[in-house]
Amino acid sequence: MRLMLTIGFNMTRMSDDYANLTELLNQVVTATGDFHKSLSDRPVGARKWDVVSDIELPAQGVGSSEALREFLARHGANLSGSVGPRFLGYVTGGTTPAAMAGDWLAAAVDQNAASPGDSAAVAVAVQTLDWLKQLFNLPVDAFDGAFTTGATGANFASLLIAREWAGEQVGYDIAKRGMAGAPPIAIYSACPHSSFVKVTRYLGLGENAIRPVARLAETEAMDPTSLEKLLSAAPSGEQKIVCASAGTVTTNAFDDLVALSSICKRHNAWLHVDGAFGLFARTVPELADRTSGIERADSITVDAHKWLNVPYDSGFYFTRRVDLIERATGALPAYLDVEGKGLPHYVNRALESSQRFRALPIWMTLAAYGAAGVRDIVRRNCQQAKSLADWIEASPAFELLAPTTLNVVCFRAIPPAEQEDGDAWNRGFLKALNETGDVFMTPGAYAGKTGIRAAFSNWMTVQEDLDRVTNAMHTTARTFSARRQETE
Repeated sequence: MRLMLTIGFNMTRMSDDYANLTELLNQVVTATGDFHKSLSDRPVGARKWDVVSDIELPAQGVGSSEALREFLARHGANLSGSVGPRFLGYVTGGTTPAAMAGDWLAAAVDQNAASPGDSAAVAVAVQTLDWLKQLFNLPVDAFDGAFTTGATGANFASLLIAREWAGEQVGYDIAKRGMAGAPPIAIYSACPHSSFVKVTRYLGLGENAIRPVARLAETEAMDPTSLEKLLSAAPSGEQKIVCASAGTVTTNAFDDLVALSSICKRHNAWLHVDGAFGLFARTVPELADRTSGIERADSITVDAHKWLNVPYDSGFYFTRRVDLIERATGALPAYLDVEGKGLPHYVNRALESSQRFRALPIWMTLAAYGAAGVRDIVRRNCQQAKSLADWIEASPAFELLAPTTLNVVCFRAIPPAEQEDGDAWNRGFLKALNETGDVFMTPGAYAGKTGIRAAFSNWMTVQEDLDRVTNAMHTTARTFSARRQETE
């Protein structure tokens, strides 16, 4: 008996689009080229980013070519220039040409890299993680890990592993038996990233589990002496996790990981290091000593969509105890229990049971440019940050809030003497600066003052861009001050 299938209107339309796939993708290539050509003139931060379309859901659709045209017409002008060289907000990497090609190919081949058995995607992920360990000069055999959506996903996995380790110390399986009977767990940190705080809530540990550790004077770096005292005074039976920083987001502070790792070993504490972008300092010989000791960590969080310059979203983690996350998340029902031939089931190493082929853009950029390419991006961005910091120090309109030691410049516009609220002045100045379209920066705060952060992490940035940024800052400082005086 022959099975008869009815082909609907949209099935025909999809089939037509697929038959003309090369033409459609060529249209995307053209749109991509046009977008990148527009970066020098496009406002770095879109001006109408808050307009929500009221268009109703199409009943039948218009086909891919028309949908592409409609999207570009409706929203193309209001996409930011975040991929470009003067987007200095947050810590936003660009996208290398090789990474972009890899990301397109990852979408085109659409591999689920969560499990082996049907594709080379998992083997490529294993190789790429090994390459990354080599890039960061980490002991290849000591660490393993997985790709995630970013630092939040990597922190989630790392803290889950640390939580399971804490239970293991007293023979208690937290993943199986829950937190109700778990041993007391405390997390010691001087400057935890907000994503780390978030995952303490996700994992049932709670934000109140974080015990503040004193910082070294006038820095965001952890004071090892303070940590030693706190761990020595910890209640008997408390399981201890230390969250250290390799490059804080505001001042690029690096904790003394050699000292901290020794302290953790003495007190049987788990050492987690947030190296989301600071770990990349390890690729540059003159900066590498800042991360000395990270090779002794129990887990490390890293972002790829920052200084590695691959598309969003992309992160990864390394740990010495990947067995703990595999035990905690291990769930291979019959339909997922495929032959692995020694390859990992990444479904048991991350939150998501379905995982994009995130390794491919990273593999492509490392294969195309090698360790030297990454090193060049990091070195140039750090030089650019120092150049901006030097310009700020020489300008009567601005002041540094903290020394610039890596790729982030934390500064402040100096308000007129008659301005009582300097924080409000800086918020207004930042808004005016971003409205020029020449640059995009984001707020910062340090030493009790509201300021501005400029983070350099894009491979495209050159001196011409830096000149355009400083010109915008100089002009805005003058015009903003004059405009405020007129309205008061």
